[in-house]
Amino acid sequence: MKEYIEERAVEIACYIIEHKATVRQAAGKFGVSKSTIHKDVTERLIQINPSLAMQARKVLDMNKSERHIRGGLATREKYKGKHLHC
Repeated sequence: MKEYIEERAVEIACYIIEHKATVRQAAGKFGVSKSTIHKDVTERLIQINPSLAMQARKVLDMNKSERHIRGGLATREKYKGKHLHC
């Protein structure tokens, strides 16, 4: 594996852990796709630093379990103050 990919995987994992970031937030921060973030954290990082990979995975799993709540809140904010008239 190329060195810059290893460094990126570690940086991404640290960012996710520190900021409790989602895959989408990390992708925006690092300018790569969501699938690249996911592959770096779930596959590549295990070979580089297994304990860091487990910590990042916990944050991603927590985010995944809460995503339906965040989606509902986003929809609520979108329609807040807008009254639908029939």
